[in-house]
Amino acid sequence: MRVTKLVHSCLLVDHEGRVVLIDPGQWSWESGLVAPGTIHQLDEIVITHEHADHFHLPFVQSLVTQFPKVKIITTDIVKRQLVEAGINNATTESSQLVHVDAITHESMEPLAPPPNPNLVANVFGMLTHPGDSHHPTRSESILCIPLAGPWGATIEAVRMAERLGPHIILPIHDWMWNAQWKSSMYDRLEAHFTQTGRQFIKLQDGVPTELTV
Repeated sequence: MRVTKLVHSCLLVDHEGRVVLIDPGQWSWESGLVAPGTIHQLDEIVITHEHADHFHLPFVQSLVTQFPKVKIITTDIVKRQLVEAGINNATTESSQLVHVDAITHESMEPLAPPPNPNLVANVFGMLTHPGDSHHPTRSESILCIPLAGPWGATIEAVRMAERLGPHIILPIHDWMWNAQWKSSMYDRLEAHFTQTGRQFIKLQDGVPTELTV
């Protein structure tokens, strides 16, 4: 499996000739890593929830223009927004490539209204992306852990990984960290998970990483 982090929670996952993009958000779109033509194949898009750092309509519109037959798996709320924008190839159902389950978005109260619908996505039966949640009930061999946000702490991401027991751990949801802090925290996370017999991968934005499960 090849995984390319395209900033924050956006991952391009390529496995055995099929390609899935997870959470095409605003910060990813503005990063310059996803200009039209930089993605050469796309079978499915997963949007875990409606927040702008996970779903940016211009990004999705650009992808649909390039890949008009792409399937989009998302929540009812996002599906309605896509239909209003003239994008009709969205569903809330799982596919052969991606299995999704509803899971509660971590609370941001009192800073924001009650949590929106959120999905945990299991891609290719190998990789689990929980959106904005630290409480999935299971994980595939590869687990993406959200490291920062107004709704959660890094230590909760670590505890989630320890509870679910994946073989490989990938960092997501860390756009708000500056480069120095990200490097320091990645080192600490790598050291911790190595001690517990797990592999923490220091993903670099825009750099494809080969993973063997």
